[in-house]
Amino acid sequence: MTTIVGVRFKRTCKIYYFDPADTGAVKGDDVIVETTWGMEFGTVTVGPKEVDDKHVTQPLKPIIRKVTDADRKKLKENSVREKEAFNICQRCIRRHGLEMSLVDVEFTFDVSRIIFYFTADGRIDFRELVKDLASVFRTRIELRQIGVRDEARMVGGIGCCGRPLCCASWMGDFEPVSIRMAKSQNLSLNPTKISGCCGRLMCCLKFEDYLYEKPKGKNKKPRREKAEMPQVGTMVATSMGNGKVTTVNKAKHTATVQLTPDNVVTLEWDEIMEADKAVQSSD
Repeated sequence: MTTIVGVRFKRTCKIYYFDPADTGAVKGDDVIVETTWGMEFGTVTVGPKEVDDKHVTQPLKPIIRKVTDADRKKLKENSVREKEAFNICQRCIRRHGLEMSLVDVEFTFDVSRIIFYFTADGRIDFRELVKDLASVFRTRIELRQIGVRDEARMVGGIGCCGRPLCCASWMGDFEPVSIRMAKSQNLSLNPTKISGCCGRLMCCLKFEDYLYEKPKGKNKKPRREKAEMPQVGTMVATSMGNGKVTTVNKAKHTATVQLTPDNVVTLEWDEIMEADKAVQSSD
């Protein structure tokens, strides 16, 4: 068995695993670790736990130390330098007339590498730009092209729900989202209503999709989260009379029933009974 801890370098990035060594690092501690990119500052998000050796990718890099006051001071200095590097890179981009948009700049903790994140519609020849930046900063320079979803994660913002973007606040990985998910949830297919700040389909379409999944295979009835869940298109009996189910909200456990052309009501599942069962119970 091997003891590991999970470290996250940004609030919404992946979790990477390290050997806690003799540092005594626990969940919530800020630590300095050595990565393939150089020395990095991170936070332990998964406390020490033992896992089978076969599930560990060797060699497992150790945590160097817990963060000290000197480390925090250096981190603040790097943050200031990142803003300066951003402005310098912007000027270089304009000077070379490159059609690219700079999004963010990131220093490794030991400043052995500087990463410039940018977006562009196509491929960009930035060789001359890299030379200019290397002559200014005299360290390894990397320009990394990202997509619009990554840009939204880095910039942040407020979603249509009025809360901070999921990708910028807690999501670790992006999951595939399709228009089928919007259709199965009976949502409007208006792009402005189902698209996020990035212009792509909202990530939250994925969150409730499992409720609407249909079972695979032939002759299988749709999976019911509750026995009382009605099906769209079926005739049901309610305290206000019989009607037809037009929509079902599986998250709220409600259904919309059309009693007459001008009378539509929304009821809880337990207030609805299939019409044929209602007849049988009355008999």
